[in-house]
Amino acid sequence: MTIHVVNTDETIYSIALKYNVPIKELMEHNAITNPNLLTKGQALLILEPEVIYQVEAGDSIFSIAQKFGITEYTLLQNNPQLISASYIYPGQTLNISYTGEPLGQYLVNGYVYPHIKQDVLNQTVPYLSMLSIFSYGFQPDGQLLPPDDQALLLAANTKGAAPILVLTPLDASGRFSNELVSQMLNNPDSRETLINNLLSVMSQKGYYGIDIDFEYVLPEDKEAFISFIGEVKAAMNAAGYKVFVALAPKTSAEQPGLLYEAHDYKRIGEIADYVFLMTYEWGFAYGPPMGVAPLNKVKEVLDYAITEIPPEKIIMGIPNYGYDWSLPFLRGDSKAISMGNQEAVQMAMNLRAEILYDELAQSPYFYYSDEEGMPHVVWFEDARSIDAKLRTASEYGFAGVGYWNIMRPFVQNWMLASNLYNIEKFAR
Repeated sequence: MTIHVVNTDETIYSIALKYNVPIKELMEHNAITNPNLLTKGQALLILEPEVIYQVEAGDSIFSIAQKFGITEYTLLQNNPQLISASYIYPGQTLNISYTGEPLGQYLVNGYVYPHIKQDVLNQTVPYLSMLSIFSYGFQPDGQLLPPDDQALLLAANTKGAAPILVLTPLDASGRFSNELVSQMLNNPDSRETLINNLLSVMSQKGYYGIDIDFEYVLPEDKEAFISFIGEVKAAMNAAGYKVFVALAPKTSAEQPGLLYEAHDYKRIGEIADYVFLMTYEWGFAYGPPMGVAPLNKVKEVLDYAITEIPPEKIIMGIPNYGYDWSLPFLRGDSKAISMGNQEAVQMAMNLRAEILYDELAQSPYFYYSDEEGMPHVVWFEDARSIDAKLRTASEYGFAGVGYWNIMRPFVQNWMLASNLYNIEKFAR
């Protein structure tokens, strides 16, 4: 695997020739639709086939996988065109493996909303170990507010991704409500009702585990929150389910702020089966332009986390989005627009904007001017920044990584992840 950074006067044809890879695959793996449209500084993922196979009459995906001692999921991951195809045909060439040794076997999690486009869901789930369905809400008395999760559960179960029920205290406006959390936590009957309802839903629908995502918990509710996690853990583990807890990105135990104070890394880490570190949003809609997950800042969180939580319990967060800021940035007035990473690269190509790379943050960005002449800057993720994050998770010995979220396509990322990792899959 190689990451090639496009230089002036290079073309998709010259790059394919340089690495001796098919132009069609080079375009597919990097979501390029126009072979005549590249831009300087663009990062291209180059996957060099190691073993290829030409389909014969009577072959199936299952039989080909068996023939080479790989799983059907690996075959699909290496040949994304098969995921949406209804058949294979004699003479078709498939990639059985690519050059390079994977770093090891890891969990890959992806958060998803029910309104995801079906084609994006289908193309993404084969690369996931777990699909975290966002989200189940609840009322103060412990009654659940379920999402429409039927299609998501079907996709997870047919493509080897373990479905995770995400529990959140969202209010009617979609914001985290610490008042709702407080009402539930401080009423023993409500806690018991909520846990029993969760157990019932998980059994009926075939969930693998639960992810407790409670943000902005009041400091005075910290003890009740930790006790609640313990109660959920005891009930869920007894019934055979795993418990995940989403944690804000802290760099010290006593870090002030409503987002951080109730998230006790040490005590929650002792209880949960896994924790999900929300290592993103340094660059955010109302903040100054910068990388969403600058690696130097992410590592400050990771360095603290491993002093409190066993690394094998940690799932490191990765953002599947970037932001477009108009310049100059005016605090309290400016608001960045969220966009997909693949979308950002396409914008840079269309505008012929040079993509730059911040070596400290390990994040790409580019400048452009809109139709009214107003300058903008876009920070996003590409093959280089994703590669750095995935390797970092491996270096720390984490259980895996998790993407917030999979609502936007990012083909380059999934091809990279599946070749850098052996992605753990679950037979359902």
